[in-house]
Amino acid sequence: MRWVEQVMGFPVSLRVDDEDVPETSADAVFAWLNEVDVRFSPFKPDSEVSRLDRGELAAKDLSADLTEVLDLCERYRVATGGAFDVRLPGRGLDPCAVVKGWSVQRAAELLTAAGARRFCLNAGGDVVASGGPWRVGVRHPEQADKLCVVLRLTDEAVATSARYERGDHIIDGRTGRPATGLLSLTVVAPTLTEADSVATAAFAMGAEGIEWACGQKGCEVFAVDAERRVFRTPGLPVAA
Repeated sequence: MRWVEQVMGFPVSLRVDDEDVPETSADAVFAWLNEVDVRFSPFKPDSEVSRLDRGELAAKDLSADLTEVLDLCERYRVATGGAFDVRLPGRGLDPCAVVKGWSVQRAAELLTAAGARRFCLNAGGDVVASGGPWRVGVRHPEQADKLCVVLRLTDEAVATSARYERGDHIIDGRTGRPATGLLSLTVVAPTLTEADSVATAAFAMGAEGIEWACGQKGCEVFAVDAERRVFRTPGLPVAA
């Protein structure tokens, strides 16, 4: 089974190789991701995030899902010394950096619960791979038609934070200025919640984020800094 749908502003593709998994499982995946977009988008005035940002909701009124997301955001804010912050001065509350990986990981868990064992869920280049092995390419940070590494994933997730799609959009919360110390940083982790959050948080830290990301439990890292130097952890699952 193969599907592609535009959700949350980026393409989400799903491939399921199991023959006995019902097509309704894919419907459930995209229904969940569209629900997340409605509930958590800071760009939708009626979303739970927007209502919280305007002061219309108290902490006791929040859904368990949003509470979990905000707890994750606070965890990474503290861990990075404030470099990663979803409440930047002069900007509204924007937890998208955590919501994306968290929600796609939840979608993958829906597939597993439906009996899927071998599948690949790709959300704008961030991937959850089950079964396998799967070969996943990481785009070169400066040459769109080239890869800088190919990974071999089995029951893992990978996420990349970079400047090539949206420019200098990741802000270092400590300075209020764009983080420019890295060109790209890729994290392989057991879940996309971890991979995506660690990649974004580390990128916000700049060059020092490489060492920080490498120290996160269960994470393997591939990074290119602004000097075009390449770093990778020994356990990075590079394809032969």
